[in-house]
Amino acid sequence: MQLNTHLNINTALCGKVIKLQKNYAEVLLHTTQQMSVDAQGLIHGGFVFGAADYAAMSAVNNPYVVLGSSSSKFIAPVKVGDVILYKATVISEKGKKRVLEVQAFVSEKLVFEGSFTTFVLETHVLD
Repeated sequence: MQLNTHLNINTALCGKVIKLQKNYAEVLLHTTQQMSVDAQGLIHGGFVFGAADYAAMSAVNNPYVVLGSSSSKFIAPVKVGDVILYKATVISEKGKKRVLEVQAFVSEKLVFEGSFTTFVLETHVLD
């Protein structure tokens, strides 16, 4: 299956799609020093969330998908050098609306989970 959305995203900051199926995507994010907030190497939550959002958009896989809302839980800290595996699954679809669950793991330990509500528009959101 081919990725049809977010084609210009910076994969160094938001992860890379490593598995893509209908209504499902996996994204891998290699964390770096540039993402850290302190000398101990704590990764800023915005990078953790950004890759989760990208995984959700990839699972919907429509060029006109946009995020409507989300609810997130940061379960464990992530540090520089950690590799995060995101698993995004569409759990419901009604009209333009898609609801997804995203889980993120570092070495099989759950570090993040979220619910994402997306909408598939007929044209680009900026048109």
